[in-house]
Amino acid sequence: MIYIKFQDLSMEKQEELLQVSREHVTHLFGDSIKKYVEETGANYENLIDEEMFKNLYNYNFVFNI
Repeated sequence: MIYIKFQDLSMEKQEELLQVSREHVTHLFGDSIKKYVEETGANYENLIDEEMFKNLYNYNFVFNI
């Protein structure tokens, strides 16, 4: 669960959330994505970015007002 103050949805906070999601995706799926890239020639960064955004929807956010 990620706790966020409702008034703290600044661009910096959004970038921080994206970075956390990117690290999480890289940790969980990095090896399998690299293998897929080697087999298909796809772009690694694009695949990581797509999974990063999908991963954000799996988080439970709690907004403190």
